Order: sequence, then structure tokens, then C-alpha cells
Amino acid sequence: MRGFFIFIFLWMISGNAQSTASKNVSTFEIDAPQLKTKKKIWIYLPENYLASAKKYSVIYMHDAQNLFDAKTSYVGEWNVDEKLDSLKAQVIVVGIEHGNEKRIEELTPFKNEKYGGGNADNYLEFIVKTLKPYIDKNYRTKTKAKNTIIFGSSLGGLVSYYGALKYPEVFGKAGVFSPSFWYTNDIFTFTEKIPKIKTKFYFLCGDKEDENMVKDMTKMEKLLDTKRCYCLHLTKSKIVKGGEHNEKLWRDGFVKAVLWLNY
Repeated sequence: MRGFFIFIFLWMISGNAQSTASKNVSTFEIDAPQLKTKKKIWIYLPENYLASAKKYSVIYMHDAQNLFDAKTSYVGEWNVDEKLDSLKAQVIVVGIEHGNEKRIEELTPFKNEKYGGGNADNYLEFIVKTLKPYIDKNYRTKTKAKNTIIFGSSLGGLVSYYGALKYPEVFGKAGVFSPSFWYTNDIFTFTEKIPKIKTKFYFLCGDKEDENMVKDMTKMEKLLDTKRCYCLHLTKSKIVKGGEHNEKLWRDGFVKAVLWLNY
């Protein structure tokens, strides 16, 4: 059973669990016409946001249920808020809740013969044309691609990689954790067709994930090397010994990835 199935449908919330989200995290809902639904958005603001007039870079992340709060997570959270608080990070994080039974459909750019999917273009259009303009209008943000990161794990890693290639004018950097490149070979074909890629990527996976995880991630890195000079150091890769396909791996790797991407 492939590791990404831990994300599907069974988001179990314990009745006794208490919220662990910090005071710097809030939520709101926004219409997502591209997906014909509403989306719940979680937003993290830096500690001194209200007392400051400065503008901030933004990280757009998927599977928001797992980012900030143990109460809404499936098998543990990323502790994004606590980790950024400890860094006194001057960055805004926008977490987009997955669509439950629609998660596979939203986060996959191409169809898989067995699992279907393939609606990521609409999901990304929602982020780029609806959500980001709202965030830029209502919060003090640095709007350029060099200040905008897309970040996720598993299928969220897949859609982050794809989104960065599809919208290089929007996302200048991407955090790609445990990417589900196995889902369809079309993601490699898509990459091959792009003549030049300037996006900055941070890849991470564990060597105890799906048997093809390390191989597929390494294959994609090598493909990227054909699209830009290695001397530019636009790609960073980390393979964690003993790392499994879970929140612990992604939580432990988050800070180093964010710092290397230089928000």
C-alpha cells in the first residue's frame, strides 16, 4: 500500500484532542469558483505583524489540516507555527485545506489509470487567480515570484513541483517533500518539454518510503539539471536515512528547507 494513502479520506479527529495552533494562526473561508466549492484557509502571521508596517514573503502550503493543529491532523502535525515562531521568521504562511474525498483530484496534475485524479490545473488556478490576489489585497505581502513559495508533501509535493513549473511567474521557489512522482509518468514528460527552468527547489524524502521514492526523486533532479546550469545551485536535495512517509519526516525537515529557500 503506497504511503500517500495515509492522507486519503480518513482524517481522524480525536474528541479529546486539544487545539495546538498558536495565537498567530487564524482561519477564514473563501469561494473557490474554479473548484465549485468553498475553501477553508489557515493563515500564519509573524509575531510582530500587527505592530509592523513591513511586507512579508508568503509560503503557500497544501493539506492545511496537518500544518498547525494536532486536533485537525491525521497522525500528527508539522508544527509550522511553533517552528516559525522559534525562528522569529518574517514570513506569512497560507495553508489550504485539502478537499477530503476530492484530495486526489485536486492535487494531481494528470490522471492515473487506477486512481483517477487530474484536476490540479483548476486547483492551482484557484490559488493563483483567486486566493493569492485576496491575500495580497488583505495582507502586507511581497508579491513577486522570488518572494512566493509553494510547498507540500506527498501529493502536495507533486502539485507543488508541477505548480512551480506551470506558474514560474508566480512561484519562484518550491518545497517538494516526498513527491508522488510515481502517480504518472506525465510529470517527467511535462518537465522534459520545458526548455529552461529557473525555479529554486528543495527536495526531501526518506529512504524507507515507497521503494521508488528515492529513485524517482533522483531522476527528477537529474532532469532538472538539463534545464539549467548546476553551478547556479538552484536545487537542494536531502534523503533522510530511516525516514518514512509521515509528518515526522516533513516536520523535522521543514526548517532547513525554509531557511535554504531563503524566504
